[in-house]
Amino acid sequence: MEGASNLSFYLNKPNDVEFKDRPVPTLQSPHEVLVAINYTGICGSDVHYWVHGAIGHFVVKEPMVLGHESAGTVIEVGSEVTTLQKGDRVALEPGYPCRRCQDCLGGHYNLCPEMRFAATPPYHGTLTGFWTAPADFCYKLPDNVSLQEGALIEPLAVGVHIVKQARVSPGQSVVVMGAGPVGLLCAAVARAFGATKVVQVDIVQAKLDFAKDFAATHTYLSQRVSAEENARNIIEQAGLGAGADVVIDASGAEPSIQASLHVVRVGGTYVQGGMGKNDITFPIMALCIKEVTARGSFRYGSGDYKLAIELVAAGKIDVKKLVNGVVPFKDAEQAFLKVKEGQVIKILIAGPNEKVESTFNTSVDAAKLKEAEADSQEGGAACC
Repeated sequence: MEGASNLSFYLNKPNDVEFKDRPVPTLQSPHEVLVAINYTGICGSDVHYWVHGAIGHFVVKEPMVLGHESAGTVIEVGSEVTTLQKGDRVALEPGYPCRRCQDCLGGHYNLCPEMRFAATPPYHGTLTGFWTAPADFCYKLPDNVSLQEGALIEPLAVGVHIVKQARVSPGQSVVVMGAGPVGLLCAAVARAFGATKVVQVDIVQAKLDFAKDFAATHTYLSQRVSAEENARNIIEQAGLGAGADVVIDASGAEPSIQASLHVVRVGGTYVQGGMGKNDITFPIMALCIKEVTARGSFRYGSGDYKLAIELVAAGKIDVKKLVNGVVPFKDAEQAFLKVKEGQVIKILIAGPNEKVESTFNTSVDAAKLKEAEADSQEGGAACC
């Protein structure tokens, strides 16, 4: 590690970031590994902290390192680690539970009240040179999966968890509200699970054009009409008959949530994956008289990372299509700005010890995207 940098990207307060060196972390347990961070993606929650300094009751009170969608290379292993060795390329699962509480022991460690999640106050994130983690929360990448793809395993695992919550099975019809990164990945996972009709809904035509090329079989541009009318239009245009077997909201936007309950069929399943306002007007009558099964979804749980990696390795989901560019670490703030302004689907930040040239391309019309989203009631992050 001689000459290596542990430069880190800190958020001091809303819209105030800086680069600061930190000591290279040391292993605190024989079950940990030290990872050199190679690539990190930007999540909606990262941008939300950057702009607002808080998400719900998680408030940035002290400078915090941002980032949690990362992949890297193992450079040191603890004495009890048997699953990894130096040089292994890994995708990092950025949250570590207590492993002892009722939720952890019941197989729902993502709900652990003692979760230590990267870039969620008070815990630092992964936009840094080196990161220590429990070995069992580092997933070795197959030879045919790149480190850049590895940085996208985190949002893909969110999509895997949402679709698993929906119990999507072969032959079903699925409507996904929202064509942001997680919505797109939900559509892709639903296709991989055997759904034969996957409808992507959004307010931005350019996003839907991308969605059709990525995984959706049908798309629908949401109109300025009632939730019931949008629902009728979706059902009619996509040929959903009595409604969709499964509806996933990956937007968090109130109009999308309202339309979702009118799109889902009698006895169907609805999953809320997007986070929006704390309280909304909700069509409870539709939920009741249809006997809809409704579930929430939060981050990812047991087996989700493993399956996400397998889907990429098997060529079932091409996450590379989501990446619009890679920038050096020194351009991290510019990368955040591009995400905030809707110029990209995904952009990756190379670790401070990676030597890369900045590359950037757009797959959506940024001007149209900004105009449309200014008119929308946009939701929040879909994972954290």
